[in-house]
Amino acid sequence: MTLDAVRVSSKLPDFPWDTLAAAKAVASAHPDGLVDLSVGTPVDPTPQLARDALCSASDAPGYPTVWGTPGVRQAIIDYLVRRWHAVDLPHEGVYPVVGTKEAVAWLPTLLGLGAGDLVVIPTTAYPTYEVGARMVDAEVQACDDPGLVEGTPTLIWINSPANPHGAILSAGQTRDWVRYARSMGAVLAADECYAEFAWDAEPVSVLDPAVNDGEPTGVLALHSLSKRSNLAGYRAGFVAGDPAIVGELVATSKHLGMMVPAPVQEAMRVVLGDQDHVEEQRERYLARRRLLAPALEAAGFRIDHSEGSLYLWATRGEDCRDTVDWLAQRGILVAPGDFYGAAGRRHVRVALTAPDERIAAAAARLS
Repeated sequence: MTLDAVRVSSKLPDFPWDTLAAAKAVASAHPDGLVDLSVGTPVDPTPQLARDALCSASDAPGYPTVWGTPGVRQAIIDYLVRRWHAVDLPHEGVYPVVGTKEAVAWLPTLLGLGAGDLVVIPTTAYPTYEVGARMVDAEVQACDDPGLVEGTPTLIWINSPANPHGAILSAGQTRDWVRYARSMGAVLAADECYAEFAWDAEPVSVLDPAVNDGEPTGVLALHSLSKRSNLAGYRAGFVAGDPAIVGELVATSKHLGMMVPAPVQEAMRVVLGDQDHVEEQRERYLARRRLLAPALEAAGFRIDHSEGSLYLWATRGEDCRDTVDWLAQRGILVAPGDFYGAAGRRHVRVALTAPDERIAAAAARLS
């Protein structure tokens, strides 16, 4: 075997944020400093109850289990039922994961996909859906309508509220995807990581009986605590859905040693039982949105979609890279829409994940 034969990176696109170096340098030279709205990294404090739980479980000399503790599994089930009207899953239908991005990237591998399989992703999408498919040499098709999919998919990704553009699928649209995936024998994986942050419409989970006919066959929901609870540094998320599929994921993950650290599992258990800190964080993002959205519109931008998530999907009717440069001259760094597929090339993604003072600075510069 030659070195070329083991270079996995050759399958993958260039890491998109590397292309922002020049714009970041320009924006950083602004007299009042950089306002970085290009990434979705939380900046607000981790809730004290999570920190206390992490500390209380810090004496953890043994290995944690891949499947998670009974307590964290029950907390996941209770949260899904209470908050998302989910079918009452058995413990076999849930398991914690080391950050949802890792789960997204590894899902095609854990499902045993390979060359000849088809993975369907949204036309404007989080890049990791495609990266996971490329890792196993699967084919990728971008499509937003189950009636327009060509071929027979093995795995279908939907995302609501969506990254980058914040669109929220209706119950009818979600139901159509569930029924289509089942008719194809495909796994429907719903990335619901931004579900707690909906502004102009209410998202529906694929685990809701209103869209899955009261049972979770063929569907998976992926949730993250990174944004909901400011736990991005803890790497905490979970997968829930069809117990048969989840069981296979757990079994494979055991062989690979993919396990959430025990203190993090305890933090997950605690924060999933508390909604107050989530509502506090919602209010922070909503206040930033109310300040930044009108400032962008006053500066000549149109905001499309953006019904939910932590971003504004904005356009000046020009190539996204020109918009990035225009904003960089004002000390503001944003993500170009072409990071998320060709369909986004005339938009930029403007994140709300910056301190209040930096959001206010951006609004002032725009006006």
